[in-house]
Amino acid sequence: MSDTRLYLITPSSFNLDEFSIILKDALDGGDVASVQLRMKESSDEDIIKAAQVLMPICHAKDVAFIINDSVDIAVKTGADGVHIGQEDMPIKEAREIIGADKIIGVTCKDSKHLAMTAGEQGADYVAFGTFYPTTTKITTTVASPKILNWWQEVFEIPCVAIGGINTENAAEMAKAGADFVAICSGVWDYPEGPAAAVKKINEEIS
Repeated sequence: MSDTRLYLITPSSFNLDEFSIILKDALDGGDVASVQLRMKESSDEDIIKAAQVLMPICHAKDVAFIINDSVDIAVKTGADGVHIGQEDMPIKEAREIIGADKIIGVTCKDSKHLAMTAGEQGADYVAFGTFYPTTTKITTTVASPKILNWWQEVFEIPCVAIGGINTENAAEMAKAGADFVAICSGVWDYPEGPAAAVKKINEEIS
């Protein structure tokens, strides 16, 4: 039995009123560990506004709320944590700002070295990818599922699989050793709706 859980990533842009309803519906579909607010092209003001609306929906379901990239916005909104890339703030600096009890996740692409460094510097989880073709973001690295298995054998810090994961391949990521499968369009664009996608993914990874 796998302990893999779903890590939802929001679309990069959306109508806030409409998406708040969609998110609530998705969370009603089954177990979700966390939701990452990832609004790459939006202003800080819009991201903060979205967080203020969406975070209570997540917390009502005991779902952690993570801000992408911005430690400052994570602090301002009282989010549960932040996800940072390799070009963002160093982990040590992020930890000093966000505090000891908040989550810090780090993008490590397909690099064992980056992941080990992140773990040593105090990351709460490392994210590997991209594993499958994706239209959500520009793919700069392609990762092998073997890196998930390697990580599980060596480290206790959780790992997240990201990139092109959907209802059809989530089980493969769980089998390879992902503690979390991070999914964006595979949920929001699912033909039968986000709630059905969450339900099916949970069936696949459990």
